[in-house]
Parts: sequence; C-alpha cells; structure tokens
Amino acid sequence: MSKPFVEQRPWGGYLALLLAYASGLGAAVLAVQRAPTDWSAPLVMLAAEGAATVVLFAFAVFFDNTAFFNPHWSLAPIAIAGYLVAGPGAARGFDGRQLLVLGLVTFYGVRLTVNWLRGWAGLSHEDWQYTDFRQKTGRAFWPVSFLAFHLFPMVLVWAGCLPLYAALVEGAAPLGPLDALAAGVTAGAVMVEWVADEQLRRHRRAGPGFCTLGLWRWSRHPNYFGEVPFWFGLWLCGLAAGAPWWSAFGWLGMAGLFLGASIPMAEKRSLERRPGYAAYAAKTSRFVPWPPRG
Repeated sequence: MSKPFVEQRPWGGYLALLLAYASGLGAAVLAVQRAPTDWSAPLVMLAAEGAATVVLFAFAVFFDNTAFFNPHWSLAPIAIAGYLVAGPGAARGFDGRQLLVLGLVTFYGVRLTVNWLRGWAGLSHEDWQYTDFRQKTGRAFWPVSFLAFHLFPMVLVWAGCLPLYAALVEGAAPLGPLDALAAGVTAGAVMVEWVADEQLRRHRRAGPGFCTLGLWRWSRHPNYFGEVPFWFGLWLCGLAAGAPWWSAFGWLGMAGLFLGASIPMAEKRSLERRPGYAAYAAKTSRFVPWPPRG
C-alpha cells in the first residue's frame, strides 16, 4: 500500500491508522511471547509498549504525521489491563476487582479514543504542538519527536499503569471502601473530561474564539484537569489492592506533564493568538474548576 494511494482517498487516513495500530498490537504481542520467562509482568509490559511505540513511530515518519501516536495514550491502558487479566492475572480467576478496574480503564480508553477520532482531520492535519516543534527543531524534528512525543509519553503511560499489576494480578483482598473511593475518583474524572470535551465541541460549532461554556467558565483547562485525577484514581485502585507507595510516581509524572508542559504551552499560545484571553485568565482558575474571581 503506497503513501499516495492512502493520502488521496478520504478514508485513507483511517485505513492507515487502523493498519498502524494493528501492526503495533502485533509487535506488542510478539514482544510478550518472546520475553524471557524470568521477566516480571511490569517489565514485559514495558517491552511490549516499546515494541508498539517503535512501530507507530515508523508509521509517523512514513506518513510525516506525529499524530499517529495520539491514540496510544488511550488504547495502551486497555491493552495493558487486558494482558494482565488474561495473562499473569488469570490464575486468580475473574473477580470483582478485576471487573471493576477493567471496566474503568475501558471506559476511559474508549471515550478518549472516540473523542480524538471525532476531531481528527486525517493525514493532512497535525496538532499545533507538533507543527511548532517542527519549526523550532528543523531537521532534528524526528529524533526530537521520538524522544519527546513517543518515548517519553510511552514511559509515562507505562508508569501510570503500574498500579494495575497489583489490582489485576496480586490483589486478592475483598473489595472495600478504598476501592469505592478509587472507582468514584476514576469514573468522575472521565466524566469531567467527557463533559468538558463536549462543551468545547459545542463551542467550536458555534464559532471562533476560546470556550467559556460550562466547566470552561470555572477552569481554563478542565479537560486536562480530568486527566490527572484519572491516573490518581488508578493509583488508588492499586493501593486498595496492596500496591507499593512508589507506584504513585506514575500519576505524579502525569501531573507534572500537564502542569509543567501541556498547560504552559497552551497558555502561551492562547495569550499570543486569542484576543481577550488575558482578561479571561485573570478571573478564571488555571486548572482546578473554581468559581470565577470578581
């Protein structure tokens, strides 16, 4: 299948995306099968994610579009949870905690993937973060892309999913209050993202400018706010099943990514390009939804 053949057809982007993720899944399965028998499940997870990432990066280079990797963020947790339940977690049987956690991860992954697909413009479009880095890095873009937009997010997602090992493989204790809290935080975070994304979509259909509908009136980045509690909720799921304290590094890394990189980049861009954004920012919470000042 040639690059021009795919690019010249309206459904070509979706076909290329499907082929990329089918190939990535195949590489991940092969990595699991070829992993040494003395490797721990988290190490096998990392090897499988690494194999899939290399394949997706190859597709991104071939089609000259870094957005190929975007769905990895939402699909990888489903694949990891499925591997843990069907693989090392199968020996304990399918219990209530596995059903609960697998349902939460699937809810998050499917919702976020569908939301991205609804807004994806195909192979002709690349997110502004990537185009900005193209201009800044020039010929070094693809090495930078591999490290910053492929490898680093892959490691973050893997670290964020480490608590799943305790919840889906080791945690044989009965469900308790901490499980209920974890489920509430995780599902609530997904709902916040869902509502924020739908309000943003409604605003974009109405016209240009920045969104101030609903949650966006109380937070400048409610969609990002929902992302961090989701990963915190996954850590609580693991904690309820006996995960070690250091498994918190995953969700803390996620918080650092959004608070230290994603939000500052978005803020800088909005202040430069959107009239009135400075006044909006002066009275609206940057991250946590909160009643507007003044």
